[in-house]
Amino acid sequence: MRVKIEYLNVQGDERGCVFEPLEPEALPLQRNAHLVLTQPGCVRGNHYHKQGTEVIVVHGSTLARFRDRQVLHEITVGENQTVRFVIPSEVSHAFKNTGSSTTVMIAFNTVAHDKKKPDVVQDILIER
Repeated sequence: MRVKIEYLNVQGDERGCVFEPLEPEALPLQRNAHLVLTQPGCVRGNHYHKQGTEVIVVHGSTLARFRDRQVLHEITVGENQTVRFVIPSEVSHAFKNTGSSTTVMIAFNTVAHDKKKPDVVQDILIER
């Protein structure tokens, strides 16, 4: 699978947690950033990007599913885990909150978002 998967080091205490979603060398390559809060049982993604490489950092209980070269892959993110996925163009991806509280995703893309001509093609990997 061409998706790069990294389990991030999270610093936490009674106030919450802190982690760095991107490595410093990746910052200048990004043209889009967005924060996604997903309610329990809900699905995000179900698409691929024609051009952009997307980095998605997931914090909390999540089923991540990818289709790369027609092969389906699944990764489970635990309730207290934080995982960074680097997803090349043309790799379908979907994320489902499998927990009982809101999950956090921070996403970056190497292509700027264009509402008139989005770099997104729908591909259902997880039914809503």
